[in-house]
Amino acid sequence: MNKKVILVLLFFTILKVEAQSSTFSVVDSLFEKGRYQLALKELTKIDASFTSNYKRAIIYKSIDNYKKTAEFLEKALEFQDDKRAKLKLAKAYQRLNKPSKSIKIYEKITIKDSLNLVLKYQLGKLYLITNNATKAVSLFKNLIKKDPSNAHYSYQLALAYAKRNDRDRMINSFIDTFEKDTTHLKAIAHLASSFQKLKDLDSTKLFVEKGLELDKNHINLNKLKINQLYREEKYKESIPLLLNLDTIDKKDTYSISMLGRTYYNLDSLEKAKKYFKKLSILDRKNYKAYTYLGHIAMKEKKYTGAQFYYRVATTRGKEKRDEEYFGLATMYYETKKPKEALVNFEKAYKENARNYRALFQLAKISDDYYKDKKIAYRHYIKYMNNFEGRDADMTNYIKRRITEIKKEYFIRGKKLDR
Repeated sequence: MNKKVILVLLFFTILKVEAQSSTFSVVDSLFEKGRYQLALKELTKIDASFTSNYKRAIIYKSIDNYKKTAEFLEKALEFQDDKRAKLKLAKAYQRLNKPSKSIKIYEKITIKDSLNLVLKYQLGKLYLITNNATKAVSLFKNLIKKDPSNAHYSYQLALAYAKRNDRDRMINSFIDTFEKDTTHLKAIAHLASSFQKLKDLDSTKLFVEKGLELDKNHINLNKLKINQLYREEKYKESIPLLLNLDTIDKKDTYSISMLGRTYYNLDSLEKAKKYFKKLSILDRKNYKAYTYLGHIAMKEKKYTGAQFYYRVATTRGKEKRDEEYFGLATMYYETKKPKEALVNFEKAYKENARNYRALFQLAKISDDYYKDKKIAYRHYIKYMNNFEGRDADMTNYIKRRITEIKKEYFIRGKKLDR
């Protein structure tokens, strides 16, 4: 009797396995044809198992449903411990922005498979994503010991040092990357940027040029080169680079802004005007477009336009607006409105207490406008206390006026207050 029961159970088990195998074959065929919903429907007809859950996860992954992918991989692993499924689950967690869960899986796998450098490399990058720089440094150092010639390990180590604000070790690791692979563009770009921040002009130029030899359209390297040319007042040299950058980086207004500034400095006012007007439309927060349009209007003696543009700039600007108030004050001064000029030169100086030109103009026009020279005298003294060595002509003028005002008040028997 017992033998009969066992045979019956064995028979039904074989039938069940055959049925599942048949279903899996149908599912595989449907999957290959891209009929994913039908394949998923077939899988619901059989009892849950490692294979059925794994196949459902694979189908969901193919349609970018990573939430369902993770769900069915988790269910599959309840039936069977499987390295392949774990790795796919770790990647699904990454897609779901759950790197901490991915890390736990990779850590467990790498303990058992300590020679798998690829998995350790992925784990190190996850440490960086989660700002665990200390673990990342330790891991990438270990990888470099095992494979000293691998430039990618040195590059990731540099990024880990960057997370720790360890500038010197970061730069050394980027250099190490470059020495291992002279075509490692990301390392080259980081080195160019790092040396630029350190004001090491020669090293910056070296890595900028090396990077642009590899990729002439590299956006950040082009910007570094353009900015340096601009600082050196090599405006004509920067124009071809800016025009090229404008064609490859449509989303950023940097090239439009710099083309406007460059043409302005070359006194090509119509071209400058074109780019600044375009900038004012594309980036309404960039109030400097209106500042330069104001400057252009001043050069063209179009004072009404200058007043409009400067006022818009002072209204929209959120940072120091001393340049804008200075422009507005100059416009009023040139249109014979000294009182309004004084108000705006004072605003310019209040916006930026290091703007010595604004303080000089405030002092000089106060001197011209008011009969009482005490106001001008106080401004002159303030200038001498803070900016005596900034401009020889201004300083000499102020020294002479201070002497003259003192003499005038002494003759009149009046006291000057500082």
